[in-house]
Amino acid sequence: MVSGRPLALGQARSALAEGRLSATALVQEALAAADASQDRIRAFAAIARQEALAAAAESDRRLATGTARPLEGLPIGVKDLIDTRGIETRYGSAAYVGNVPRADAAIVRTLVEQGAIVIGKTATHEFAWGVTTASSAFGSTLNPHDPRHIPGGSSGGAAAAIACGAVAAGLGTDTGGSVRIPAALCGVAGFKPTRGVLPTQGIFPLAPSLDHPGLLGAGVADIVLLAGALGIGLGEHAAAALRLGVIDAIAPVPLEDGVAADMADALALLGRVHACGAIDSAGLFDGAFQTFAGIVLAEGGMVHFGRSDWDFIAARYGAETVDRLRRARGVALGDYAHWQQERRRFAPRLERAMRDVDYLVLPTCPCAAPRVEQSSVTIGAWTGTEREALMTYTAPFNLAGFPAISIPLPARPGRLPTGLQLVGRPGDDGGLLRLALRVEALLAAG
Repeated sequence: MVSGRPLALGQARSALAEGRLSATALVQEALAAADASQDRIRAFAAIARQEALAAAAESDRRLATGTARPLEGLPIGVKDLIDTRGIETRYGSAAYVGNVPRADAAIVRTLVEQGAIVIGKTATHEFAWGVTTASSAFGSTLNPHDPRHIPGGSSGGAAAAIACGAVAAGLGTDTGGSVRIPAALCGVAGFKPTRGVLPTQGIFPLAPSLDHPGLLGAGVADIVLLAGALGIGLGEHAAAALRLGVIDAIAPVPLEDGVAADMADALALLGRVHACGAIDSAGLFDGAFQTFAGIVLAEGGMVHFGRSDWDFIAARYGAETVDRLRRARGVALGDYAHWQQERRRFAPRLERAMRDVDYLVLPTCPCAAPRVEQSSVTIGAWTGTEREALMTYTAPFNLAGFPAISIPLPARPGRLPTGLQLVGRPGDDGGLLRLALRVEALLAAG
């Protein structure tokens, strides 16, 4: 089972400021936990020991001289899809072994300039193109709660690193759920802001029109601290009781009995404070997953064929990615135009569906973590791919660019984690985070 949780970022920051803990000791503890996790779950693609300890020594100097910055000395993980200066960044692919960026991605640079310390690169599916964080080249990342199961993906390494206690928070990316899915399956929190709020500069693209940087944390407060450093402050709610529009399920994928029971319990708790009611979602999500999948296939092809020739791809990429890019070669321009048109129609439909509510609430995923190497998922009478099962409830909000966050549902003995997803309107990232803090507290209080 999970080995334990690190100090929350806020607790660690207080301990550092009060001199009860040094940045060096905190980073050493994080590095030891990262090392310990590797044999069991492989959460990290690279551990930046020397770089992290050197940064910690500088943090201790600033803490001692009263020049500490807002995130001074706090260890974080950074997804292997995101460039880090001086730290190997492979984008999850054997094709990029030995790639050491000369500059940090914009989102990393902001956090490092405020004192955060990158202890390593967390594992990702090759080029973030998958939901399992499996890797034939480097070894698959496994779920810390039960290594017989996947952690989700593609930011599975970040979620696993947090769940196993190596770090309290980290950076991921989310193109169709790649932050929220592993957060739900590993029992941590994962936040995808409004599209365009955080910069993608220095992040290897999967599907540029859908890509979002995202944040993961052991709890919502850890995400709030990083989000604040990145310019996303907490929003205000005029009313203590909000109107929450409930989406019970998204066809054709039903809920596992356990997820349905967890959601029913959570909604009963939320209903004590907020007005929770089902919204009319008939037809709302029709074709959304297919539209998402088509755009990813087309844009993924554009990205890779724009960087590499077919011989390089066939020789250096993993078989799963090669197969997808082989299919991408057959995508017609008219198909891509159709998918983008469907996407443009979807966002206004979602806005209309939310006209009488403040936020949406729904499951993050319809099931708990599938087993490793499970070829398909069966829920009731429905059977489909892992990708469709895990992304049907998350990908629509990438299509629309709406902010969304996954919060762990209360743990049940002997069962894998599940997650509750909250969705806000574009631009209301701070309000969504404030609601997430309140919902997390309600769920914890029971």
